[in-house]
Amino acid sequence: MKKITTGIFIAVSVYSFAQEVKVKSGNEKFSNGSHDCLVTSIFEGDKDKAMSKWKSKLNSFKDEKVSRKGDEVFGDNIEIKEWGNNPVDIYSRFDEDKDKKTVTMSIAVDLGGAYLTSSEKDKYHYMEKLIKDFAVDMTKDNIGDLVKDAEKALSKLESAQKDLEKENKGLKNDIEDYKKKISKAESDVKDNEASQTKKKAEIDSQKKITDDIKKKLDKVN
Repeated sequence: MKKITTGIFIAVSVYSFAQEVKVKSGNEKFSNGSHDCLVTSIFEGDKDKAMSKWKSKLNSFKDEKVSRKGDEVFGDNIEIKEWGNNPVDIYSRFDEDKDKKTVTMSIAVDLGGAYLTSSEKDKYHYMEKLIKDFAVDMTKDNIGDLVKDAEKALSKLESAQKDLEKENKGLKNDIEDYKKKISKAESDVKDNEASQTKKKAEIDSQKKITDDIKKKLDKVN
């Protein structure tokens, strides 16, 4: 009998699904000192993926150089056309909480001697939206990957269930076949026993005939 054992476990942190992606002002430490910055969180992901995607995002602007070192991505002389022709330096630090599968992004923008704060309303709102959209897209992408993994696990379980149902049907068919064979065998046993009784009577009759013939033979002189 075929034995099917399937064990699939998909670990998902439900903590993050209740979280709204928000961007707040902060002051964090970067490789070149502590600066005013914008801070947000990416859920259900890992630091390497977030840093790689953010580096690509910064590369989509006109820039001199975007580099990655340690926990930081540095965009040197990034030109944001909505801000005119004055390039800015963007410092981005990434911190990961592996237990909660959360990545915290801290983004400091050097406008050229001063770092971006909420007092620069237009530029701040631009960066706030840029960062939030990025964090939302990343979180959706991460959860999308979890959905794909969960669907694959579900498909495997459903496939295993179908195999079990098919096996169960086969076993039941076997039982029905065995029942028919047993019923026929029981009938054959009865017929066989009746035939044995009849045959035994024929044997006894033939023995008597044989004995009578032998007696005749013995009387011949």
